Amino acid sequence: MSTWANLGLQDSASPLMEQLIFFHDHALLILVMITVLVGYLMFMLFFNNYVNRFLLHGQLIEMIWTILPAIILLFIALPSLRLLYLLDEINEPSVTLKSIGHQWYWSYEYSDFNNIEFDSYMIPTNELSTDGFRLLDVDNRIVLPMNSQIRILVTAADVIHSWTVPALGVKVDGTPGRLNQTNFFINRPGLFYGQCSEICGANHSFMPIVIESVPVNYFIKWISSNNS
Repeated sequence: MSTWANLGLQDSASPLMEQLIFFHDHALLILVMITVLVGYLMFMLFFNNYVNRFLLHGQLIEMIWTILPAIILLFIALPSLRLLYLLDEINEPSVTLKSIGHQWYWSYEYSDFNNIEFDSYMIPTNELSTDGFRLLDVDNRIVLPMNSQIRILVTAADVIHSWTVPALGVKVDGTPGRLNQTNFFINRPGLFYGQCSEICGANHSFMPIVIESVPVNYFIKWISSNNS
């Protein structure tokens, strides 16, 4: 989760988020190189005394500064396209979770099992335990197995919401009358926090998401205790 003065991205908890961080660093490196080159050229142009009295045209330099940016854009576009297709790919899911956005809470259904559905509300500050996180903890967490392909279906009951968990690299819009899906793979146990990321009304800030990632045998026990 985000902590104080955290300027970078959150630590990844899924392979897709790792790829997103790699792409971010790759694009940032290219931007830094361009900034340094352009800054150096501007500095040298401002502070030299050379005058080219015979300069009428510069076809060579025009060709260089047309072709070079095109090549640089290829180095950004190809990894970006690869990542887009990776993010869209739905593998064989082990568990399907349905998330429905409401004003202002989430409700969840485990579609593979009978009668496992619940609402998830933010815990108000005056009811929060001393080790809880203000505006982030919920009364009913989502419990999911680690090292398993998870498919999530997202929709909304009233206005547009957005189901977002940064550590997993997941952000899916919940639109009334429409079912959006994505998949993710949690590669470590822990608690992962997210929030609605689409302005949805007065209490938009007060509908957090908490995923509890547990080993598969603990998940089976949790399912069994909730199914009975």
